[in-house]
Amino acid sequence: MRTFIAIDLSPDIKNRLTAAVKQLKPLATGIKWVAPENYHLTLKFMGEVSEPQVEIIKAVLDKLAGKYQKFSLVARGTGSFPPGQSRMRVIWVGLEAGPELFSIQAELEEALSQQGFEKEERPFSPHLTIGRAREPQRQDRLKAELDRLGQQEFGSMEVKEIELFQSILRPEGPEYRIISRHYLK
Repeated sequence: MRTFIAIDLSPDIKNRLTAAVKQLKPLATGIKWVAPENYHLTLKFMGEVSEPQVEIIKAVLDKLAGKYQKFSLVARGTGSFPPGQSRMRVIWVGLEAGPELFSIQAELEEALSQQGFEKEERPFSPHLTIGRAREPQRQDRLKAELDRLGQQEFGSMEVKEIELFQSILRPEGPEYRIISRHYLK
């Protein structure tokens, strides 16, 4: 099964992001916007894993979550990858948190690599993907609005848990199901 480890976002943040995407949609063509129920902060994409591997991941998450206190997360700012260009591939909202988030992600990466899972090569950059370009093309109006929303806050929440998700690919878009929840102290 196809899986990833993430932090689900609060309904308040999801609602504010939905309103922002509603403003952004008419400004560009060729963008596949993420469904609001699928907004999340990915800590690690696992890809295809077997049932026994799912149990190993759950055990790692149980041990890790029990070591960390709840912490705050703020959704703020917008941008795109590659940065600073109007031919964007990914449209994102920034996610800010204290050192806890980076410690959890780094420790998660290390613990899973000790269990035989591949380490991510790219540095961790907390963000929420809200749209993807089918084919990069000039999107000047969208870029201007993303620049304008560069410091906009979309809400904050207390992170209380980490989830292991299953990703089911469907023609109309992915469906995410929570496999397990792992609660912070």
